[in-house]
Amino acid sequence: MKTIIRGNAVVLKMDDVSTDHIYPAKYINLSDPAQMAKHVLEGADKTIKERLKTVGNILVTGSNFACGSSREQAVITLKQAGVRAVIANTAARIWFRNAINLALPVILCPGFVDQVIEGEELEIDLKSGRIRNETQETDHQGQALTDFILSVFTHGGIKPMMREKQVAIQKSSELNNHSLAIQGRLQ
Repeated sequence: MKTIIRGNAVVLKMDDVSTDHIYPAKYINLSDPAQMAKHVLEGADKTIKERLKTVGNILVTGSNFACGSSREQAVITLKQAGVRAVIANTAARIWFRNAINLALPVILCPGFVDQVIEGEELEIDLKSGRIRNETQETDHQGQALTDFILSVFTHGGIKPMMREKQVAIQKSSELNNHSLAIQGRLQ
């Protein structure tokens, strides 16, 4: 994943948007991400699904975003609906961790939601946390993401990252065993 994300803002000027707002519990039995995306944020704003298709792909929102339960579907639904990044005043810790694990960039930038207009062109530098509003020609400083988090994103999420590390460890172990076998024959 690149550390620069460009897109247009879709503004959800609300605080305390819960995971139930993002992905209502009545759809919890759906397992197809495309079907799940049909219900994105319908508990908060019934127009947002269409705006994510026609206006932009960077969700800008208020404080305590994604509070409530820890369901991963709240992240999966946003990603499947086309959200490439979330900029929030603050976000619930467990949801923030789920977003990292599933490779959805989240930049915390208090007050930004009040300074952006829907449809404005944004550029996010995940490494530095800088948010450039290309439309207004202004810069805003959000919370930078750590190298570890960027590494998780590069791998496409925590599970692919761990699988890759497991394969590397397994190959190293096999090489080590092979070397020991050769040394045993030479003695």
